[in-house]
Amino acid sequence: MKNETNIEKERQELLSLKNKSLPTRLKWYFSKSGPGWMQSAMTLGGGSAMAALFSGAFLKYQLLWVQPVAMLIGITMLSALSFQTLTRGERPFYAMKKYVSPAVAWIWVIFTLITTMIWHFPQYAIASGMSLDLLEEIFSFKLAPSSIQQTFILLVIAFIIFCVAATIVWNYGKGSKGVTFFENTIKSIVWFIIISFAGVVMAEGLTNEGIDWGEVLSGFIPFSFKNGFHWNIPSDTTGISIFIASLSAAVGLNMTFLFGYSFLKKGWTKEYTGLANFDLITGMLIPYTLATSLMIIAAGSTLHTQDFLDSNVTNISPIAAASMLEATGLPPIISRVIFGLGIIAMAINAIILHMVVSGFAVCEIFKIEPTGWKYRMATLIPAPGIFGAIFWSKMGTWIAIPTSAIALIMLPIAYIGFFLLNNSAAYLKEDMPRGRKRFIWNTAMIVAIAITLICVAFYIIKVLPTYF
Repeated sequence: MKNETNIEKERQELLSLKNKSLPTRLKWYFSKSGPGWMQSAMTLGGGSAMAALFSGAFLKYQLLWVQPVAMLIGITMLSALSFQTLTRGERPFYAMKKYVSPAVAWIWVIFTLITTMIWHFPQYAIASGMSLDLLEEIFSFKLAPSSIQQTFILLVIAFIIFCVAATIVWNYGKGSKGVTFFENTIKSIVWFIIISFAGVVMAEGLTNEGIDWGEVLSGFIPFSFKNGFHWNIPSDTTGISIFIASLSAAVGLNMTFLFGYSFLKKGWTKEYTGLANFDLITGMLIPYTLATSLMIIAAGSTLHTQDFLDSNVTNISPIAAASMLEATGLPPIISRVIFGLGIIAMAINAIILHMVVSGFAVCEIFKIEPTGWKYRMATLIPAPGIFGAIFWSKMGTWIAIPTSAIALIMLPIAYIGFFLLNNSAAYLKEDMPRGRKRFIWNTAMIVAIAITLICVAFYIIKVLPTYF
């Protein structure tokens, strides 16, 4: 009853904003945003970190434009999902099952759970590995690789991270106050990530070599007229793999599943459509673009050297990147501590959101309400990922790239489902877009789906054969 009272009070505040000034509306919007930040937190994980490091190290600033474009493609589809969920108030899985196809709905939820569990392993590997590297730097000791002592400490760190993540996640099921605490925690971690990498870039800008900001700005343009018009898309296999990973790291299949349920958890309805779109831009697009761009700039301005390219190195871990940043002349407080904390924050954020989306997915599969002890147990499904702290080094860093791409292959399933739902009169009834509005919606979604399918085809034809 208390939650319903709070939601109704918030809804009345929202309706009263129509007569308020723009600064007042923006202040209220910022204070109530949340689902977009959760999306940003989930995507700013190991996949984005690896894609950004590879992109900067191998291609310098060439693919800076990919992150915002990929995110805009995702936002187009997520905006349609938010419109559908807020308008009808139905849980997305059941809407997909009833109005599109039971097969599509089950593929969506099952692969959401599978990809989430797969991606949980590298998050723990990155978080625990960077934490140990940080401890070794601060306390001046070095453990032998693969030793019993190192394995034990990595597992202890991973378990501590798991306990912290579980504590934060379980607050999400404690009513409106728990949701607010959860969202504020997520926002704080995202801003910490951005500030950390901004500090690294600022420090690099003050070195003797500095940063060529003109070249950086040109990296945000997807085409070039130098030596004739051409698109700034790599043609070699490594470059294509990085390009595909950058696209897939922006919006993943599990993010599409989480988004609709985060609205329902907050009690948002049709009146919140404007806030939902605002949240997508300020909570998802801008933070993600800032964080990944800063990482690419940091890697591109230091790691992208001719010696590095000639070495034919085919992988680069965050720990190696931290050491390489230090080797370029950046002080350890910047290259190891601040950079390392930023990477750790990315991984922890992803771990937290993976647990949340797993909870929602399992609850849908077994028709359980996402509250109480059953939901808490469901959030623990990805917990075996803790062992990624010791097994990830044996899997190899490059598994992050094909895993991102596999997630991309599954993404069109959800996108096509959203498209069909947006054109379903049986589902949306009188709220289904019509006329010019429907034409604009459909055009934008068809373009987004087409680009995603082209990337999938490109990956299957050009990149996938190289792994066999």
